[in-house]
Amino acid sequence: MTTAVERDAIIAAGSKPRRWGSFYVAEHRIRSMRAYLQTLVVTSFGNPLVYLFGLGVGLARLVPTEIGHATYLEFVAPALLASAAVTVAAEECTYPVLMGFKWNPIFYAMNAAPISGTQIVNGLVLAVGVRMLPTVGIYFVFMLLFGAVPSALGVLGILIAVFTGMSVGLLIMAYTSTIVEDRGQMALIQRFGIMPMFLFSGTFFPITQLPVYLQWIGWISPLWHGTQLGRDASYGQSEPVWLIAVHIAYPLALGAFGWWSTARTVTRRLNA
Repeated sequence: MTTAVERDAIIAAGSKPRRWGSFYVAEHRIRSMRAYLQTLVVTSFGNPLVYLFGLGVGLARLVPTEIGHATYLEFVAPALLASAAVTVAAEECTYPVLMGFKWNPIFYAMNAAPISGTQIVNGLVLAVGVRMLPTVGIYFVFMLLFGAVPSALGVLGILIAVFTGMSVGLLIMAYTSTIVEDRGQMALIQRFGIMPMFLFSGTFFPITQLPVYLQWIGWISPLWHGTQLGRDASYGQSEPVWLIAVHIAYPLALGAFGWWSTARTVTRRLNA
């Protein structure tokens, strides 16, 4: 039989996971990223250099000198920053989530630690944020080097980009957590979700340039709202206060729903 001392030791051993489980999960996920650290470093430096140079030196010569009161590079840079965060979030909220249930079902081991399903999700979210922050930070440094941030408030673009990426990533995570068999759903998310969002969210031109019957894609896109917020901070784009409030509230609501839905689904699957 288990003695009182042994029972107390078992309870004490489980107290840390119950209290700090989310951070343990985040640490595990961040350590797992070392497997593709070289790719992360190369893309973090290469993507902003290629995009900003190509657009600032190349495409900018073919478009009007200014859009509103911003140069084309100043206009497009906040959108590229937000898009970089969305791309990272989409990567980290698809295969790693499915892997935890299927190919390397470590979520079940974590749940037996004991770490709750909600803590697992919280840890994953923390890890996604940690992955995004240096990526957009490096991107922002390149924006400064290219002279694409005329306002001191532009530094807020880092937080805005992470906020935007998280709102998209949490929605994707909510869907990924429901997948039982991989039948190419991740590729479909990229092809029919992320790519159209990138093209029709006012990244390279104002969505008012689109036909009216296509502008709704931008309106419902969290990327467009994040991009507009980034432009507001970067060069003082003029927008009414109520619209700025919508730019904040809409992605926030999407992210909150995705977070809640993911925690609910993960907990149900682990306890099934």
